[in-house]
Amino acid sequence: MYDCDYVVVGSGAGGGTLAARLAEAGMRVVLLEAGGDPRQGVAAGLPEDYNVPGFHPFASENPTMSWDFFVRHYTDDAQQKADWKHRPDPATGEDSIFYPRAGTLGGCTAHNAMIFVAPYESDWDEIARLTGDPSWAASNMRRYLRLLEDCRHRPLRRFLRWFGLDWTGHGWSGWLPTEKARPQNAFKDDQLVKLIIRSAWSVIRDEPRWRAALRRFFKGEADPNDARRLRHRVPGLCYVPMTTDGHSRTGTRERLREVAARYPDRLRIELHALATRVIFDAENRAVGVEYLKGERLYRAHKNASTKPGERREVRAAREVILAGGAFNTPQLLMLSGVGPRDELERHGISIVSPLSGVGQNLQDRYEVTVVHKMDQPWSCLVGAKFDKTDPQYREWLDNRNGMYISNGAAIAFTQRSAPELLDPDLFCMALLARFKGYYPDYSLDFRKGLDYLTFAVLKAHTINRAGYVRLRSADPQDRPEINFRYFNEGSDSEQKDLKAVVAGIRSVRSIAASATRLRPGDEAPLMDTELFPGAHLQSDDELAQHVRDTAWGHHASCTCAIGAPDAGGVLSSDFKVHGTKGLRVVDASVFPRIPGFFIASAIYMIAEKAADVILQEAQSQDESRPG
Repeated sequence: MYDCDYVVVGSGAGGGTLAARLAEAGMRVVLLEAGGDPRQGVAAGLPEDYNVPGFHPFASENPTMSWDFFVRHYTDDAQQKADWKHRPDPATGEDSIFYPRAGTLGGCTAHNAMIFVAPYESDWDEIARLTGDPSWAASNMRRYLRLLEDCRHRPLRRFLRWFGLDWTGHGWSGWLPTEKARPQNAFKDDQLVKLIIRSAWSVIRDEPRWRAALRRFFKGEADPNDARRLRHRVPGLCYVPMTTDGHSRTGTRERLREVAARYPDRLRIELHALATRVIFDAENRAVGVEYLKGERLYRAHKNASTKPGERREVRAAREVILAGGAFNTPQLLMLSGVGPRDELERHGISIVSPLSGVGQNLQDRYEVTVVHKMDQPWSCLVGAKFDKTDPQYREWLDNRNGMYISNGAAIAFTQRSAPELLDPDLFCMALLARFKGYYPDYSLDFRKGLDYLTFAVLKAHTINRAGYVRLRSADPQDRPEINFRYFNEGSDSEQKDLKAVVAGIRSVRSIAASATRLRPGDEAPLMDTELFPGAHLQSDDELAQHVRDTAWGHHASCTCAIGAPDAGGVLSSDFKVHGTKGLRVVDASVFPRIPGFFIASAIYMIAEKAADVILQEAQSQDESRPG
């Protein structure tokens, strides 16, 4: 007896998007989500932490929907302890780094900074080359961006498309709105306006062909998702599109709720359902998922339950699709008997498919910040408490305006860390906040940081692929063991990643110096001092050690990569798990190499692609059945 056509595990950018598409196409879908709904029920900080873009740091630590992972950056204990952010892992006592994830409807789309920046075309073309599958080519993948996006930040182009004048490559009628935050209050803050104008001019002026860069800016290529910019790998100034709807957070939660309301007989959303094992038949076909029903059962939860949960299962007539993310999908595969033979045997798990690549190839961006103390608080943030009692919240609630419609990014730019690179690999942005990375209660810094400016440096296209996810035990309620094996412990023997991050620090320091230099009419400098890493660190060696000691990431990916099994691959190019039938993976873990700058857009896109692949195969199977 089958409960549905498809079981989807996980409701984030991958699973939520896919489940909704399958249900719209007429399939019966059960979606298993280990958490609850962030906008339903009574909980401290909710639904405001979810709804308000400016509250995203608090969303990531809200105890109702956060999963707290603690990871290693290094195997070496001395190097691990050199990071000031290290804390004892609550489960093991090991020195580890806090890594926030979301256990809630919508997955990490419920707590991220809502940034929507698509990968370069070269990212997709590389997957097509690796797999020999032309459906991954950028020429085909771009249509998935158009399918899902409702672009609202190019109003002139939105109008001109009706006359056939659209070469932006945007989608205009998809289910996911993208907007640009332009709070009116920001333009009343002279200090902020000066900073933005001077920083922008500094970025443009430093380009070799600055006049051409200025023309591109006024032609609309400050839009990071403009097809011309993505195709030609254009660096330079850009704004930051966000997945908001009327300047309120939106993501797969809204998509799923809307589809479930239209098709209640097709889409069943099972909340508080922790998947524990994929059920296989004698032919290694995935026929269902076993799960525990109950709240806060996974031990990454801030207030994990001590209850065992009620054991249940759901059966699928067609397929099981895993979309739990780069940590939980390989964990679930290994618990189900799919993974490295020695790892499964170590935990007494019966082997279904001995795939050495499950949990390997863990990748992330490297991130660091340069933090400045301002000579006075930002006037647009005066009185801000980042809660329901302050004037900025009232402005957001009443008018959908004010500083809380923004995620805090004032200006951004991309650049190449070395001239020989084809793709820009650094994304840098100025944030009106004090931010030095993730550690427990890091979000409190945002309430205290009303007179700070942080330049964030994000290194994309990282070379290191030596991280891993392993089982800590065969208990599905335990968190797995995670080690990213940064820098000298990784696979980047020439330390190109490290040199690139150092180059990024120097770049934002140069822009900060230019933006804050005294000019005629200025009474005082905009910034008092660089607090982090501090002006005393100047040499390449000093900055490199600072990066080793303090870098972090929050875009974990690639742990169930597409590729041949003898080369460490876990999936075929159509998302199927090698050595099994009826089992696929559709989330951040599928990429052989981490794409672009911010991974959410790429996951949305592959989920739309996976829906096409799955529905086409289902149609073919139905047509081939006799009678």
